[in-house]
Amino acid sequence: MMKKAYSVSQVNRYIKNMFTQDFLLSKVSVQGEISNCKYHTSGHIYFTLKDEGGTLNAVMFAGSARGLSFRLKEGQKVVVTGNVDVYEKSGAYQLYAKEVTLDGEGALYQRFLQKKQELQEMGMFDPSYKKPIPKYVKRVGIVTASTGAAIQDIINISNRRNPYVQLYLYPALVQGEGAASSIAEGIGRIQKVEPDVIIVGRGGGSLEDLWAFNEEEVAYAIFHCPIPIISAVGHETDTTIADYVADLRAPTPSAAAELAVFDVREYLAQVQQRKETLTNLIQKNLFETRNRVFEKKLSLEKLSPLYRLQENRHRLMDYEDRLINLMNDKISAYRHKTALLATTLDGLSPLKRLGEGFSYVEDEEGNAVNRISQVKEGQDILVRMLDGDIRAEVKERNERKRL
Repeated sequence: MMKKAYSVSQVNRYIKNMFTQDFLLSKVSVQGEISNCKYHTSGHIYFTLKDEGGTLNAVMFAGSARGLSFRLKEGQKVVVTGNVDVYEKSGAYQLYAKEVTLDGEGALYQRFLQKKQELQEMGMFDPSYKKPIPKYVKRVGIVTASTGAAIQDIINISNRRNPYVQLYLYPALVQGEGAASSIAEGIGRIQKVEPDVIIVGRGGGSLEDLWAFNEEEVAYAIFHCPIPIISAVGHETDTTIADYVADLRAPTPSAAAELAVFDVREYLAQVQQRKETLTNLIQKNLFETRNRVFEKKLSLEKLSPLYRLQENRHRLMDYEDRLINLMNDKISAYRHKTALLATTLDGLSPLKRLGEGFSYVEDEEGNAVNRISQVKEGQDILVRMLDGDIRAEVKERNERKRL
């Protein structure tokens, strides 16, 4: 008797039902290393999980992949949570990933992202809470390890930029158990010396080495500190939660010293430049003020009685000169006119006529006789001549006919 045969599809479906009914495989977390990772244009991610003993194919569909906070890469150690199921068409089973987290340091990084998200939602990273860093500081508080490159770098940079700035160190634990509490306590205690700014940091290291600066205890101490804080944790590529909460982040401890301590040489150069500018302004103002004072002095002198008296004297002298000139001109003109009149009168003078042989005749009453009708025969007349007078009697009148 021939046994019943099942189709390939029936067997695959049966196996799929077995996987579906297995409670363990419906939600399982698998630890392994990623290999053969491929991002499809559709948004799906295909990869293989492997360890020393085997491999497991996995797929993460686009809907779940959008929730990833990092990009999957070859060699990453991860923990993948999802369900194991059979793809009926090929008869192959695979892990359908819903969540992927980094294993080891990756898990620590996920914890960092979670803390960062929580504190950000609380508003502790808000720029409105950032306090400005004073430009010219006299005291700098430092919370870091008492040994190591970080404190030496800060001291060297500070002394080079401004040896007059006072540095106060609180030697804190910056790594390992109790480091977070030590840093938070240091932030509180260093405030007693009343620094103008506080530098909190350490040198570089792994995420685990820097983890104290990701603790909420340190974040709260920085956020509630009334004094501006510059974070200087690790190297330029290292970032901690303390960097987000601090008022200013410096990529390195050396950079923190550069940001906190002003360069006294540059300051002195600015002072000298401003001194020269101020001197020039003062000299210019003095020159302009002297000119204004001189102008006011002249104005006051013009308004003074003495100045007016002098002005009137000069004016009178000018009038006197003009009057004298006018009088001299008038006198000269009158003299010239008088000379002309004198010449004319001289030509008309009876004496001159008398000198020329003419005589002047008057009647008894002294009236001039220039017509024959004015006298009668027998009447006495007076004949005036150049050198004397003659009294005569009219003997005869002979009237001459007019032409």
